[in-house]
Amino acid sequence: MTKRIAIVHKERCNPQGCGGYLCMKVCPSNRAGLKCKEVDTDGKIKINEELCTSGCAICAQKCPFDAIQMINLPEHLTENPIHRYGQNKFVLYNLPTPRFGAVLGILGRNGMGKSTAVKIFARILEPNLGEYNSPGGASYSKILEYFKGSEAQKFFQQLHDGKIKTSYKPQHVDTLRTAPGAVQELLLKVDQRGAFDETVNALDLKSVLTSDITTLSGGELQRVAIAATALKKAELYIFDEPTSYLDIKQRFKTAQYLTSLANENTSVIIVEHDLVILDYLTDLINILYGEEGAYGIVSLPKNSKEGINQYLEGFMPDENMRFRDHSIKFDVKPPAATSKSPELISWKGVKKELGHFTLHAHEGTLKKKEVVGVLGENGTGKTTFANILAGIHTPEEGTLGVIGEKTKIAYKPQYIESTEQTVMEILGPHHATYQSQLRRLNIQQLMLRKLSELSGGELQRVMIAATLCKDADLYIFDEPSAYLDSEQRIHASKTIRESMNQREKTALVVDHDLLFLDYLSDRLIVLQGEPGKKGNVQGPYSMEEGMNKFLQSVGITLRRDPHTKRPRMNKLHSQLDKEQKAKGKYYYE
Repeated sequence: MTKRIAIVHKERCNPQGCGGYLCMKVCPSNRAGLKCKEVDTDGKIKINEELCTSGCAICAQKCPFDAIQMINLPEHLTENPIHRYGQNKFVLYNLPTPRFGAVLGILGRNGMGKSTAVKIFARILEPNLGEYNSPGGASYSKILEYFKGSEAQKFFQQLHDGKIKTSYKPQHVDTLRTAPGAVQELLLKVDQRGAFDETVNALDLKSVLTSDITTLSGGELQRVAIAATALKKAELYIFDEPTSYLDIKQRFKTAQYLTSLANENTSVIIVEHDLVILDYLTDLINILYGEEGAYGIVSLPKNSKEGINQYLEGFMPDENMRFRDHSIKFDVKPPAATSKSPELISWKGVKKELGHFTLHAHEGTLKKKEVVGVLGENGTGKTTFANILAGIHTPEEGTLGVIGEKTKIAYKPQYIESTEQTVMEILGPHHATYQSQLRRLNIQQLMLRKLSELSGGELQRVMIAATLCKDADLYIFDEPSAYLDSEQRIHASKTIRESMNQREKTALVVDHDLLFLDYLSDRLIVLQGEPGKKGNVQGPYSMEEGMNKFLQSVGITLRRDPHTKRPRMNKLHSQLDKEQKAKGKYYYE
């Protein structure tokens, strides 16, 4: 087996910009007369891994656009790939193994092959065992031979024989919008289990049953997609990022429902980046590690608690594998003392009407050099409140006080527009000044790419950086964790928090990821009310008071993991859940 792989990022390869295939000119093998590096049919470079034996990586070092990666694979990796997309393209090693009666979680950074793995189980992608020139993938006899002696062999045999049927919810649910019709009509059509009423109640879909699918919001569409997947009769249910667009209450209810699908005859696979929800949902975890966009390796299964802790630690002791050079720890913050920082912005008696919705913000202030999180159900006015502070909406009643007329606000909206501008253009002239602060967002390799060419996670990171590059007093971020993987979320929260501390500025962060907000917030604003009709802005509170208030409203209790100090959600009606509720301690500092 080749212990080294060559990856060419075609979107970065720029032969004209490097003076005409610089990598070919500096390659020792090419200079010796071998065709190690050649021009591909698309005008970009391609690399023959069999001829690239020196391991010098001169081509990767000299490429000014970081288009080439020469990667030495881990020594313990002895098996062939399960799938490779093509020459010099992404490689996936191994697969998770579903277990009947259990919910299996897949945890890893974006670009590690999570969606590739579940597409193989869903029979959308046929594995080629690394033979990327074989049309239609490898034969099932080869696949069974590959898994011979493992739990996966029996599973794939049953999958091939039709004894295991799969039902798959893809990562992107927008494709549902192409099928117009009422929600009820769609769900009744796919209901093979006779579980329509149970599913509609569990996922709070009664209010949208008569709505046309094309008119649904992102959160409504996500829940309809989950319902449509769960109503089919299958032995394996796969949900790729099921909590995207959902608020915390909806995530909790969805998690409860998804766990109910696993029994002695069924298995559930979940790909999820919200670590609090993933921990609550799953019995087992497979970690995916490797190099983003280059290769991914599926670890052995672990129980959920230990799997997530090992992921945060960056080290798996049972496999003696360190896949990150640093661990991620959560600090238990003591109850914050009353800040003596001056006020930056205040509001009192604010009222805003938008159609049938009314928002009230009674009284509150934001202070300099703090990060304030914002929690609330969808439809209670979080974005509306952010828009009022940003000056996009003007309230009908109340007062909004700021420090003079020179207070500047930088705003990252919830929905990001892709344009033909390059990343460098959108970052603006202050990028060099804040380069060290933005390093964790990992956007250096994206500088010359257009926004329209970026993935959702790349675009989100760029827009967080672009907001931080502006000269402002108040930075507003609306759902900055969307599309980011769990590790990127922690890096983004660190970047925002440290930027505010170093510059002595203020940030307001609206999000649904409890771990994300717990990690970066000094204080918390809570929005309560009736979704779509009215919302009340309450706070800012201390973190403990704000979290207690919000978690009590949705019936959730949190504890901290003794090792990593990360927040963990208690199982509903468990002994700890009952004890904390009896004490009124929904959130433990």
